[in-house]
Amino acid sequence: MFRRHPMEVEALVRQYLRANGLETPLLQRRLIQAWDEVVGEVAAQYTEAKKIKNQTLWVKILNPAVRADLQMKRTALVVKLNNIVGAQIITEIKLY
Repeated sequence: MFRRHPMEVEALVRQYLRANGLETPLLQRRLIQAWDEVVGEVAAQYTEAKKIKNQTLWVKILNPAVRADLQMKRTALVVKLNNIVGAQIITEIKLY
């Protein structure tokens, strides 16, 4: 059957993901994967665990000096991570 309102593949995939509740988990996964790129190689070496719960990114940092440095940059990190993903996924970062 001929369709009169063609859509781009990207729009169809986005619509499918949203309809099936898969868009947010996918964006959360992308945000977690972007962590190493955003914080840099040195800080990424001391990062152990990352998870998102209630729009908060929880990150375990093994080195206290790196944790203190990242603690001061939390607001900028939230903005950078959300910009990479292209959506407002997290509102804050908790380092432990």
